[in-house]
Amino acid sequence: MKEEQWAPVIVMLMSSVAMGSVNALVKKALDVGVNHMIFAAYRMAISALILVPFSYIWERKTRPRITFMLLCEHFISGLLGASLMQFFFLLGLSYTLPTVAMALSSMLPAITFALALVFRIEIAQNLKSKPGVLKLIGALTSILGAMFLTFYKGPQVSNSHTHPEAIQKNTLHNNGHDQANKWLLGCLYLFTGTVLLSLWMLYQGKLSVKYPCTKYSSTCLMSVFAAFQCAILSLYKSREVEDWIIEDKFVIFVILYAGIVGQAMSTVVTSWSIKLTGAVFVSTFSPVSLVSATLFDFVILQSSLYLGSIIGSVVTITGLNVFLWGKRSENLTTSKSCQMIENEDNIVINDNNTKLPV
Repeated sequence: MKEEQWAPVIVMLMSSVAMGSVNALVKKALDVGVNHMIFAAYRMAISALILVPFSYIWERKTRPRITFMLLCEHFISGLLGASLMQFFFLLGLSYTLPTVAMALSSMLPAITFALALVFRIEIAQNLKSKPGVLKLIGALTSILGAMFLTFYKGPQVSNSHTHPEAIQKNTLHNNGHDQANKWLLGCLYLFTGTVLLSLWMLYQGKLSVKYPCTKYSSTCLMSVFAAFQCAILSLYKSREVEDWIIEDKFVIFVILYAGIVGQAMSTVVTSWSIKLTGAVFVSTFSPVSLVSATLFDFVILQSSLYLGSIIGSVVTITGLNVFLWGKRSENLTTSKSCQMIENEDNIVINDNNTKLPV
């Protein structure tokens, strides 16, 4: 890849690692008992406040005029990529674990790839080429690693730093029939959130072409709509005004961290990368968040580490490398084709110039 082609790879890797840590912390905050949509509303409001100065200073000359259609399109963007997505994703996360949430989110490449084929954003004939096969194998391998990490625990390879009382409480909590139903329901919610995120990526790809050079303004506008949408969706669980008053310092820290890093910075980086490389390419980095969440659980939150987590992480990273290999081959093939066309045009021009006048 050229230097400018490596930039989306680097920033998406950094963003995916950060999102792994965000989801691990959000899970701990939700365990305190905070309304997940109130949490999301605060998160989106902080994202909007952070992005206002950036959008005003850097994009005031390039930002398009605010129209009703522009507001409607960003309302839909907020609905798909923020409010509804977080409604299902955070609800599923409260019933499961960060590693499970990230594992199901690792299906994002396959879902995005399938939806891109349905909406004809990706051409099915490209799958017959070597780069297309590599990209498909890479996406499927990443999903396989994510599923392996989720459903195969394996022997414990490290001692848990969690207190024995917490382990006993967690074991009793997880053995109940009601907890099993919540676990399956949580997985369904997480899958729904992943589908919505895939739709947002494809929608954002079209939106970034329509409104170029406005990544801060677009994300800010999306966050404003999403904050109001999340506030309305919070009525699903609670209608008490007291629930909006959060006094827990850890929850306040997580809200700030999730709003700045997990929403504002991550959405800006993702939108910019989608514009340069496409939704399918960006979605392939979701397995990195799974590995990051696993490591963050072990190193920071002091959870146990199992053999299944290690093997699943290795398989996931391998699949990502295969996908990047296919993307690099596709870029090389495209550049060679463009160069051949330019050479043919130059030959035709030279032949026309060498013809003698009659």
